[in-house]
Amino acid sequence: MSDDLRDLIGAEVGDRAADWDLTGTLPPEVLRGLSAKGALCAEVPAAYGGRGLTGRLNGELTAYTGALCSSLRSVMTSQGMAAWTIQRFGTRRQRAEELTRLTEGGLAAVAFSEPQAGSDLSAIGTTIVDDGDDVVLTGHKVWSTAAAYADVVVVFGRYRDDAAAVLVPTDAPGVTVRPVPRPLGCRAAGHADVLLDGVRLPAGRVLSGASQSLALLTTIALTYGRLSVAWGCVGIIRGCLRAAASHARTREQFGKPLAQHQLIARHLSELVVAEQTATRVCEHAADCWDSRSADLSHASVLAKHVAAGQAAHAASTAVQVLASAGSVDGEMVARAYRDAKLMQIIEGSDEICQLILAERALEGVA
Repeated sequence: MSDDLRDLIGAEVGDRAADWDLTGTLPPEVLRGLSAKGALCAEVPAAYGGRGLTGRLNGELTAYTGALCSSLRSVMTSQGMAAWTIQRFGTRRQRAEELTRLTEGGLAAVAFSEPQAGSDLSAIGTTIVDDGDDVVLTGHKVWSTAAAYADVVVVFGRYRDDAAAVLVPTDAPGVTVRPVPRPLGCRAAGHADVLLDGVRLPAGRVLSGASQSLALLTTIALTYGRLSVAWGCVGIIRGCLRAAASHARTREQFGKPLAQHQLIARHLSELVVAEQTATRVCEHAADCWDSRSADLSHASVLAKHVAAGQAAHAASTAVQVLASAGSVDGEMVARAYRDAKLMQIIEGSDEICQLILAERALEGVA
């Protein structure tokens, strides 16, 4: 990864992740400072002020961030998804203007889910209607990560014959951003509902200016999100492994360190296996990303499913090893226990990932 970005993120987080989790807020100046250094969407090409990191390098940076603070990593995932959607579907002018904003201090989120459209994104009901030189948006988005901090939200909705993504400023008339109170995990990630009440915007805010396939739009954006979440889960596992190993080495019971008790040693071995398993599947997906492999979408689903499951198990194991020391709200393994569970739901629940993987298995015997 880029060492200067790693050092920057490490210095910004320091020992503050617990306080951020307990208060449910990331300091805006921290987010804007990281954005201005290109750290929140480091894959953006240098031509737009980004770092142009490869999938592997960006993945390792995401994992490093996830080991420190999953809330910050979640904002990084959202910023990266927004940037990737703009990069893929924006016009030349939109890319030049919007991507540059996201590497100069601007903050962005994406809005897919709705009250009746979660796993089934084909049920999206948000409408985007032409009105002269403008478009008018009406809808209700839920659980949009980082929307509470965002200057702009990439909103997915029905447009003309199919769908479109629109760059919606959060200060536009008719936009209401309503933070989700007391979320289970990633408490400081700025989860929010976004209400769109007849929001009128210039037609130039529609990415590419035309209707696109809803399936294509959502799949491309979610592929980035799934891979980023997967690497974030690698970070969760690494943080749990370090915390559990350190505690087991220094905590004594019955006259010897916990690590010398065989059942605790088994827990540590399981954490090592979890870290290696999640890392390897993420590396494979990142290589597919860098080579633009046709297997990328499947690889990202596999990585997200495997890494999230391993993270949830690793967090539970770490809490077991640390016992009361791991049960203090806000501290690393307690945060990981809550955050990892959320990772099994967002960007495609475990069940949805399993259905996609099963479809792939059936394709192989067709």
